Amino acid sequence: MSLESTTQGMTERAANAKPLGKTLKFSTADGCIYLDGSGESNVVSNDDKEADCTVNMKLEDLEGLLSGDLNPMTAFMTGKLKVEGDMSVAMKLQSLV
Repeated sequence: MSLESTTQGMTERAANAKPLGKTLKFSTADGCIYLDGSGESNVVSNDDKEADCTVNMKLEDLEGLLSGDLNPMTAFMTGKLKVEGDMSVAMKLQSLV
């Protein structure tokens, strides 16, 4: 997979999820996926902007989360994802996967 295809998958999931009420950024070595859930719907882009919460991880691990092959809590507990900022936003990650 690529950053573009992962962004597309995230866009589809975010469109069906309740707005997060905050901003969330997934930062990988391949680039960023920025989710702005502060409005009436979640908007996904590849902007590298400040977010209420930033999740640092490998693109392959993010793809694993989206496919269901990697449990978000397991990823957090094993250090595959690192959270910076508002942890309550990161907890909403499960609503997107």
